[in-house]
Amino acid sequence: MTKIKKHDFVEMEYTGTVKDGNIIFDTTDEAIAKKNDIFNKEFSYGPVKIMVGNNQILPGLDKFVEEKEPGTYKVNLSPEQGFGKKNTKLLKLIPTNIFLKQQINPMPGLPINMDGLNGIVKTVSGGRCIVDFNHPLAGKELEYDLKINKILNDEKDKVSAIVEMQMKKEDFELTLENGKAIVTIKKDLKKPIRDLVVDMIKKFTATKEIEITKIWWLDYSSHYRKARLF
Repeated sequence: MTKIKKHDFVEMEYTGTVKDGNIIFDTTDEAIAKKNDIFNKEFSYGPVKIMVGNNQILPGLDKFVEEKEPGTYKVNLSPEQGFGKKNTKLLKLIPTNIFLKQQINPMPGLPINMDGLNGIVKTVSGGRCIVDFNHPLAGKELEYDLKINKILNDEKDKVSAIVEMQMKKEDFELTLENGKAIVTIKKDLKKPIRDLVVDMIKKFTATKEIEITKIWWLDYSSHYRKARLF
């Protein structure tokens, strides 16, 4: 059986668990997500398509897939292979009155966003707070149940995988006609992202002609308007 190489496209399913406490934190399986109270209606559940070596999954998992064959695996990841070690520089001492001025009453465990960074209040005492801006899973050992379904060799699957890096699969339609990819999107896709998608399709697939079109539904019937964006 063919082994997977860097920049191959593969379809996979996985469930990630924090080994300390055996807590499931990520999964492609909707039933498992609901059972473990991590279901997110904004996610698209089911098998995912990725390009190996493109940092779409955790570094250790991405590297593990290389040189493997389709099949089922159990993968253990160290903190360095997952969300990294705890960085003490990301523990910040912040005066409590900064929160109070924003009508926020800080308490241990409170999630906050400050200057675009997500953090968790760890302690509150003496008019100051310690806020941890590390990823919540930094320093944790992880275990993944991984199923590599197949290597994607079909050109449409490859193009679709690249578009799915930026959009949910239900938010676009894709057709290939005479070597030309026509991507019809149903939600906004900013120009820098559109340019990135086009560049990746040209670089990593055999498709070199791409058209991206936005569709607007004008009412609840079948009336719509299209505009070519690229």
